[in-house]
Amino acid sequence: MYLDWTRCRTRCQPHFLTISAISRQCVTMARQITLALRGTWGGKRAGAGRPAKGPRPSEPHKKRPYLQASHPVHVTARVAPDLKQLRTRDLYHAIRYATHAAAQRERFRIVHLSIQRDHVHLIVEAADRTRLARGMQSFEISAARHINRSISERRGKRRRGTVFPDRYHARILNSPILVRSAIRYVLNNWRHHRQDRVGPARHWLIDPFSSAISFPGWRELANKLWMWKPPPGYEPLWVWRPKTWLLARGWERAGGISVRDVSGEA
Repeated sequence: MYLDWTRCRTRCQPHFLTISAISRQCVTMARQITLALRGTWGGKRAGAGRPAKGPRPSEPHKKRPYLQASHPVHVTARVAPDLKQLRTRDLYHAIRYATHAAAQRERFRIVHLSIQRDHVHLIVEAADRTRLARGMQSFEISAARHINRSISERRGKRRRGTVFPDRYHARILNSPILVRSAIRYVLNNWRHHRQDRVGPARHWLIDPFSSAISFPGWRELANKLWMWKPPPGYEPLWVWRPKTWLLARGWERAGGISVRDVSGEA
């Protein structure tokens, strides 16, 4: 390794620099050149990057992959640690208002959704990654506003904190197997978390805190003229009918979905 002293002397030319300052600049530049040639400059380092906001690491701030309009996306959005229970009547309606706001966007469509204790699962269709980002931004802003309002009314104290502190996680579904697995996971996620054994939900066959009641593809509904009738006063979430082939019919090639399925990670 040879150091170009001519280049170094040119960069350190200003007369007001002391000899020690010139020496430090030359040593620093030599070290940078050496690291660059060795391929060790940059890269993953201990303690680098955005610090985690909790026990789970933050979603990496990388450029979202290219998204085709024909491919659905499985999105997971986690809420702040102090919002430990989303599965309540008031917060259900708060998120329901957000699905209504998102339904105004035809280029971003929520097809399936489930509300879990500290996170929300969505399966969406979007024209491209820009529409996906804008649609999720609209949904999260509306949900945060209504959730904060509901929490404030319940506690008698105004809540103004962030509701979705981290980036949402998005997974592109580009095959019938992936789409079936995602639908099965999202709509039956309450069984995965054992929420089907808690409170009034234990009397339900499908998750009342999801769009499961609007899904016509259940195996139990095969050859039936009518879908399940909701109980009096129940207001379902606002979701779109699927427009992509994968979400509408393609997933059926990978097999049926039962309301009693308990699946792991999609």
